[in-house]
Amino acid sequence: MGFKPEKPMDLRYDNKSAIDIAHNPVQHDRTKHVEVDRHFIKEKIEKKIIRLPFVKSEDQLADILTKVVCGKVFQDALTKFGISDIYAPT
Repeated sequence: MGFKPEKPMDLRYDNKSAIDIAHNPVQHDRTKHVEVDRHFIKEKIEKKIIRLPFVKSEDQLADILTKVVCGKVFQDALTKFGISDIYAPT
């Protein structure tokens, strides 16, 4: 985009195995089906362009768009997105 980032971008992920694979070159050899993506991510981690901090599944906001979640997790995510029920009594 034409500017150098001041700090690494966080790619928050709720899969500890995927985070371990991205950091550990020994495990990389066991993941042949993601060859190109693995090299891309590994390079960005080494250059400190991205970081892969772990985030608990219930705090992963994108989950409400990709899988079934319980009502509480769904409502919490809607609140974090700033979405409210316009039909709810005030």
